[in-house]
Amino acid sequence: MAYVPRLKEEYKSRVIAALTEEFGYKNVMQVPKLEKIVISRGVGAAVSDKKLVDYAVEELTKITGQKAVPTISKKDVASFKLRKGMPIGAKVTLRGERMYEFLDRLITSALPRVRDFSGIKSTGFDGRGNYNLGVLEQIIFPEIDIDKVNKIAGFDITFVTSANTDKEAKSLLAELGLPFKKN
Repeated sequence: MAYVPRLKEEYKSRVIAALTEEFGYKNVMQVPKLEKIVISRGVGAAVSDKKLVDYAVEELTKITGQKAVPTISKKDVASFKLRKGMPIGAKVTLRGERMYEFLDRLITSALPRVRDFSGIKSTGFDGRGNYNLGVLEQIIFPEIDIDKVNKIAGFDITFVTSANTDKEAKSLLAELGLPFKKN
C-alpha cells in the first residue's frame, strides 16, 4: 500500500463529514478542500547582493522538501535601484502529498516553537476563501540549522482553498488543525 499523509487521511475520514454537517452540503464534491500552499519570501537586499536570493531559495527548499524558484522583478523601480528581470525573492508551490506533509509539520512542530504563541490571527482571509499567514522567523522550522543562518527573515504562507466564503475556508483550516485565536 502506498504512503498517504496523516492529514490527507484525516481530511477524507473526518473533515469531510464535519464540514458536510456544518454547512449542509448535498454532495461530497461541494466540500471545500485545500488546493495548494504557496510559500514566498521577498529579499529586498538582493538588489545589492545576489547571493541572498540563493540563500532564500536554499532555505525554502529545506523547509518544504521541494525545490524553490527565484522570483523575478516585473518592472523598473528607480528609487529602489531595481531593474526589470532582477531576482528579488523566492517561492515554492506545494500540492498533493507534499502540501499535506508541510501543513502537518507547520501545525505540529513549527508553530508551537514560536515564542509566546497563542494562536494565529483569523483576519488573514481575502474574501474568496484563501488565507495568508506571515511567519516572522524561519528558525521555527526544525529543518533550519540556527548556526548556518546568515540573517533571520520571515516569509508568507498562502493557503488556497476551493471554498467560496471565508467562513467555509476558516472551518476547513480549523478542522485540519490550524490553531486560530479565540475571539
